[in-house]
Amino acid sequence: MAAVSVLFVCMGNICRSPTAQGVFEALVRQRGWLEQIQIDSAGTHAYHIGSSPDERSQAAALERGVDLSQQRARQVRSADFEQFNYILAMDRQNFQALQALAANSEQRQRVYLMMDFAQRWQEREVPDPYYGGAQGFQRVLDMVEDASEGLLAHLAKQHRLRS
Repeated sequence: MAAVSVLFVCMGNICRSPTAQGVFEALVRQRGWLEQIQIDSAGTHAYHIGSSPDERSQAAALERGVDLSQQRARQVRSADFEQFNYILAMDRQNFQALQALAANSEQRQRVYLMMDFAQRWQEREVPDPYYGGAQGFQRVLDMVEDASEGLLAHLAKQHRLRS
C-alpha cells in the first residue's frame, strides 16, 4: 500500500493532467519512491474517456524523456476523494468543480491547485494548451515540472519518504 496518493486533474484528461502524471511519475521513479506514492490523473468532464493523451502532449513530453502513451483518459469519480490524499487541479475552474464534487469538508481539504506547489512560477493556473501552438505544451511542461518538484519536496517532508 502506498504511503501517499496523488491525483492530477484537468478538464478532459488528455493534455495537462496526463502531462503532470507523467512528469511526476518520472521524478518519483528517479527517487525510487514508486512503491510509496500512488499516482493517477483524471478529468472533470467525460469528453475523452478511454482516449490516449493528446498527440502534442505526448510529443512534447517525449522530447523531455517522459512517455505518456500508456495513459488513458478517465473522469473523476466520487471514490477518488477517498482514495487520494492529494487531488491537484490544473486551474481554478477545475478546482471549483472538484470542490463541488467533494462530499464533505474533509474531502474538500484534499483539493489543491497544482501551482500551489510551484517554486519559480507566480501564476496559479496551468493554462490549457489544447487550442494553442506547440509553445503552449512546452510551457505546460515547464510549469508542471516546477510544481512537481515542489510537490515532491512537500510530500517527502510531510510523509517522511525515504529512498
